[in-house]
Amino acid sequence: MTAVEIQQIRRKLPEWVAASVPFAEGGKVASYIPELAGAPHDALGITLINADGDLITEGSCGRRFTVQSISKLFTLILALMDIGEDRVFEKVGMEPTGDNFNSVLKLELVRPGIPFNPLINAGAITVSALIRGSDPEEKTERILQFMRALANNDHLRVDLDVYRSEADTGNLNRSIAYLLKQNKVLDGDVEEVLDVYFRHCSIAVDCADLARMGLVLACNGTDPLTGKSLIPRRYVQIAKTFMTTCGMYNASGEFAIQVGLPAKSGVSGGILSLVPGRYGIGVYGPALNNKGNSQAGVHLLEIMSRELNWSMF
Repeated sequence: MTAVEIQQIRRKLPEWVAASVPFAEGGKVASYIPELAGAPHDALGITLINADGDLITEGSCGRRFTVQSISKLFTLILALMDIGEDRVFEKVGMEPTGDNFNSVLKLELVRPGIPFNPLINAGAITVSALIRGSDPEEKTERILQFMRALANNDHLRVDLDVYRSEADTGNLNRSIAYLLKQNKVLDGDVEEVLDVYFRHCSIAVDCADLARMGLVLACNGTDPLTGKSLIPRRYVQIAKTFMTTCGMYNASGEFAIQVGLPAKSGVSGGILSLVPGRYGIGVYGPALNNKGNSQAGVHLLEIMSRELNWSMF
């Protein structure tokens, strides 16, 4: 990380964003959650922040959106901090699925019927049940406070309109949760667990929030701008490994080859990524490809990785 690279990013980022915006035309905004359907199709924004606090922004980076599946990363970390990795991985596996993020296929076909990993819907629903708290409200508040600390933003909140939209239409997730309960994987009341899940997916952020969270992961669990240690290094290692193998749904292998950075996406169009030891990155582009990832956002990260020679491999 050098001053020269910072200057290059500031100079070239408008060009890279402009080159990526047209790729949104080939994508579709998520509509299966009705409240997400009104997002601007051609929006694209990015924020980067480094360990010195240099902030670089371009495009629609100030627009707020819900984290959706990006929250799965942080519920996993919180569950690991609450009960430890042995107990978490009794309930969820560590392998990519090759299936869609909301698939139930392997819950039926592969014994013992536990979710393959914590970043698919089945895994994240299971993890939501493992977080400590006496009721859904306490669990949600703990998740929210954890994400506020990582983003250094006390104003993060649940978008209640998106939450209600998810809760009203989340029948496939209900089917997954009840199947998990039938398989004796899911602990607790199914509807209470789903309430926690729908709420943490509906936490609203902007690109700067994602970038700051990514910076903590890039710096092995410590926020370099405050000096606070927020996540044990071992759990950051686990999280970044899952980001690399499973974070971009069933396009994770392709993303690892084309971009080569840990990342986690959500169907609202957000992508949290990072350059280890150097940058946290937040991207927003709501038009999705057929794997559920931001079409223009992925293209933008591909350009940047190639032009700046970024890769963890």
